[in-house]
Amino acid sequence: MEQARFGVAIEGDGFVLRPWRVQDLESLIRHANDEQVSRAVSDRFPYPYTREDGQAFLSGKVEDLSSQPVFAIEIDGEACGGIRARPGAGERACGAEFGYWLGRDHWGRGVMTRVVARFAPWAMRTLSLHRLYATVLDNNPASAAVLLRNGFVEEGTQRCAVIKRGRLYDLRVFARTRQALDLDP
Repeated sequence: MEQARFGVAIEGDGFVLRPWRVQDLESLIRHANDEQVSRAVSDRFPYPYTREDGQAFLSGKVEDLSSQPVFAIEIDGEACGGIRARPGAGERACGAEFGYWLGRDHWGRGVMTRVVARFAPWAMRTLSLHRLYATVLDNNPASAAVLLRNGFVEEGTQRCAVIKRGRLYDLRVFARTRQALDLDP
């Protein structure tokens, strides 16, 4: 049931969001094994990104690929990034955290802005969310700009929230609500 729910392809301007496939291993490794890509994402996204890391991800050992929307960003027939939403539980089930990454070859072209514009309303409708939020390391203004261009509001900063590669960072919090997306209740 869940697999069918998230087994969709979402077409956008110059990209397709779709479930990850075992055949994506080589392109996943090629785009993920980049220090610049990994510097701004969770440490669950390792660097260097090895074949074993890619196999673990594609087999569902890193992210639950069947009960959450975890999509490859496909450009020109190749998986070159990812986006996912992780719904909350209990009293926080009305919201979800989402995150994304994109191979450096595609940076600076507005791809991620277009991806988030398609994914955010889809995720909110499909998961019946009232809130979708993302956290961004304070040294990643490009990701913050993607969210702001998509109508996310910066809600604040979690100070001294993350240690990444031996350095302490603040996390900026951005959110968009169902009302802001003008979705039906």
